[in-house]
Amino acid sequence: MQAYNPSFARVYNSFWTGFAAQVGPGIREFYERPRGLDADRSLLDVGCGTGQLVLYFLEHDYDVTGIDLSEPMLVYARENAAEYVESGQATFVQDDASDFSLDDSFGLVVSTYDALNHLESLAALERCFRCVYRVLEDGGCFVFDLNTREGLRRWNTTKVQETDEALILTSGIYDERGGRAWTRISGFMRTEGGLYERFEQTAFNTAFDLAAVRDALLACGWATVHFAAIHDLSEPLLEPEREARVFIVALK
Repeated sequence: MQAYNPSFARVYNSFWTGFAAQVGPGIREFYERPRGLDADRSLLDVGCGTGQLVLYFLEHDYDVTGIDLSEPMLVYARENAAEYVESGQATFVQDDASDFSLDDSFGLVVSTYDALNHLESLAALERCFRCVYRVLEDGGCFVFDLNTREGLRRWNTTKVQETDEALILTSGIYDERGGRAWTRISGFMRTEGGLYERFEQTAFNTAFDLAAVRDALLACGWATVHFAAIHDLSEPLLEPEREARVFIVALK
């Protein structure tokens, strides 16, 4: 799995925090609706980044553990959730999504913002599923999202984002035959001293066959698996490969 460098972690923490606010309420509502007051408010965030989704659940009285391969990202996560880290409500661990073990168990496991697309192969994704299954309590729920092939085809573009604080150039390409998309993010960001610091990060997304993803989850032992959109995680999508991004819901 990929790990982001320190300069890009700073940019990410400043400019890519909005996704958590979009998906957090839908995931929490789906998880709590059938469980009500009996919902186990323990959560693991796999690929937690700078902790934005973690913060949402912490603010709703969850005990949260976040894991990420990138220590620079975790530095920001610990800073962003400092009061919860101090109280013991939040824990952050540097670890690989495809090879981790934890002593605690969780009622809800999440992985969002296409974090698992950063795994290099279906075999690595299957290892992740097994790791999650081991720490998920019986009756627990695993919710994660993936960019589909349709979504990754849209990476064949170049975008420029300019503010008073930063200039960001994003250039992507999708290799249809190889099933992988690459994006190069570079630019300059203002430092606290008023100067500009250059950053550069290249990242990839693996395009996974969604039928194979479902089969891999069922092989691990999940009772049910379905694909959904974030606006209604309870409603299965009939043609998930036609979506740009899908959420996968696996119940143990």
